Amino acid sequence: MTDLERVERSLSQFRLPYLELDPLTSGVAECVQQDSGIQIKLHLGFPAAGFLADLIQRIESHLEQDVPDCRVSVAASWRVASHEVARNLSGLKGVKNIIAVASGKGGVGKSTTAVNLALALAADGAKVGLLDADIYGPSQPKMVGAEVHPTSKDGKTVEPVVSLGLQVMSIGFLVDQETPMVWRGPMATQALQQLLGDTQWRDLDYLLVDMPPGTGDIHLTLCQRVPLTGAIIVTTPQDIALLDARRALKMFEKVSVPVIGVVENMSLHVCSQCGHEEAIFGQGGAESMVQQYHIKLLGKLPLDIKIREQADGGKPTVVAEPDSRITALYFEIARAMAAQLSLQAKNSALKFPEIKIDNV
Repeated sequence: MTDLERVERSLSQFRLPYLELDPLTSGVAECVQQDSGIQIKLHLGFPAAGFLADLIQRIESHLEQDVPDCRVSVAASWRVASHEVARNLSGLKGVKNIIAVASGKGGVGKSTTAVNLALALAADGAKVGLLDADIYGPSQPKMVGAEVHPTSKDGKTVEPVVSLGLQVMSIGFLVDQETPMVWRGPMATQALQQLLGDTQWRDLDYLLVDMPPGTGDIHLTLCQRVPLTGAIIVTTPQDIALLDARRALKMFEKVSVPVIGVVENMSLHVCSQCGHEEAIFGQGGAESMVQQYHIKLLGKLPLDIKIREQADGGKPTVVAEPDSRITALYFEIARAMAAQLSLQAKNSALKFPEIKIDNV
């Protein structure tokens, strides 16, 4: 067996974090025999600025123990590609991937989860946008601490509000805080389409869409007319929340939008006084859901007063306490979500122009 074959065999026994596959099976590794030894090049398809150096070190340590007599060098990089969307819809200008963050039910912490995941992806090096699709109850302007009015350079399109490193758009930027949106379904869906299509998104790797609760007009419009790359479901362990989460999941299945995974929020209550943890909303619900529908549990988040206070204060947990345990959980979920998305087929329509041959 050659040194190259030995190294490849050793690599096949190493599991990449978040992808949960070996570098060869996942297609991210390239092994090259050179005069100076064997060079391994890793090309990850999701943001990895925050853990790339650690990953290289772990692979080098693994190979050093397994094939100590082989000279091996490891290099790694990452780049987010544009992935296929449902029903061959045309992509959105300036956006590679659109991910819906849905719940099926209000009050499960979906908006807070969406903004923290967006911030985690941005901290890992991605260019990220956040669209607040809740026309009737927009909350993202307050959460990102940017209750301002967006500008327009041409009088036809609108510039996203940039805050905390995110490009953000919400109906909340365009109306007064206390103004109720007393609109029927068609008006709300038209407003959402304008917010999405008329915003000048700038080279986004990901656009996270904070969906409103339920499975109504806005959801159907978004799924049928917007090039969604995938969706994640946010739920709590409570039986009622899980029922609605299942409905949201089935809705995405019916419109052929891949469900990337499930996030269980408020999994455990953390006492602010003594740190005692208690499953006040029940436990095991998300596990049974992902087993039933054969999807991935992206992670669990606690019910902690700091998460609410920091989001209400315009500095969500990921930026307010970047070194905290809860922030680490958001990073794990964001990376797992992006890694799973990177395994989906790429959108080749953005790589090759359409070629037409006419008989002369």
